[in-house]
Amino acid sequence: MKPPPDLVIFDCDGVLVDSEPVSMRILLETIRSAGLSLEPAVGYELFLGRSLASVGRTLSEDFGITLDAVALAEMRQRLYAAFREELRPMSGVADTLAALRVPFCVASSSQPERVELSLRLTGLWRWFEGRAFSASMVALGKPAPDLFLFAAERMGYDPMACLVVEDSPAGVSAARAAGMRAVGFTGGGHAGRAELETRLATLEPDRLVSDMRDLVGLVHGKD
Repeated sequence: MKPPPDLVIFDCDGVLVDSEPVSMRILLETIRSAGLSLEPAVGYELFLGRSLASVGRTLSEDFGITLDAVALAEMRQRLYAAFREELRPMSGVADTLAALRVPFCVASSSQPERVELSLRLTGLWRWFEGRAFSASMVALGKPAPDLFLFAAERMGYDPMACLVVEDSPAGVSAARAAGMRAVGFTGGGHAGRAELETRLATLEPDRLVSDMRDLVGLVHGKD
């Protein structure tokens, strides 16, 4: 990973916090209540790393399913309650953040309130307060490059000098479209069911890592 990046952009769900198994469970339960039953593997293939707006479009266009405002509000309440009980930081992430010697931020497909809640619950918000960006802030979410370009601009760095850490094919594709280097992270609790290593490898990220602590050496040009 040489030269070292000037800025590291982290995804949140499935990278900083081990939230994807919880999130997917709640999403699929909500979709099932609306009349569509999907297996988790299909859910991960269709929805991993995508904004709620993108999920809604896929459900409407491909399955004729609409999640109305009531359903979305109930899903959000159940998700946040589950996060308060179950959410944990990704193993090794606090040590990694403490060891990084370059600036970093978070750019997530989730809504700003969900990003902040997730990071507060896991003790990580202090690292990202004032440096958290959401797909709700741009026209198009991942796999479009808009969010990563927006984060780089707001942080004051050239996109070509940025490195993105992502767990989803949509996120790696967005990083590539933004002209940024990408590390595919496969250490989350959903990695096996989502077949992340295989799916990310086909996109040829600069590296694949399964242990967050390995990122430090990559960023600092030691590996």
